[in-house]
Amino acid sequence: MESSAPDPDTPNPATDPHAVEVRVMAVPEQLPVMRAVVGDLAMRADFDVDTIADLRLAVDEACSSLVRIASEQSPLVGRFRSAENLLEFTAEVTSPEASGPRTNTFSWRVLSALTDNVASSVREAGENADGHVVRIQLSKGRMVHE
Repeated sequence: MESSAPDPDTPNPATDPHAVEVRVMAVPEQLPVMRAVVGDLAMRADFDVDTIADLRLAVDEACSSLVRIASEQSPLVGRFRSAENLLEFTAEVTSPEASGPRTNTFSWRVLSALTDNVASSVREAGENADGHVVRIQLSKGRMVHE
């Protein structure tokens, strides 16, 4: 199942030179790919070691939450965007569930503690796909040393 096009608030690598998109199957074996990408982007953006570790863990936790509810054969789409002092990440899957990830779990508390902002959303997948597109968005700022 293919998820539909990203909304205007989602980093788009086709139009934004600071955006990167990674597509893998929504299976646990692919999560190291997302962790590696966020780690590399955070290092290149000069994030400190602790923040890089937080970002890796947050991306892993967000993707794990989505993999658990993903439809069979759904891709896990990760979109990364690094701005001057901020790294944004959006992950989405197609899911038969309309409820999205639960926000009253330990996993969600970890996400909230590791990031500056985290949110989830659910929308209909569209005409060409069954189910719902479930998305988690998070961001983390870089400490600026003056």
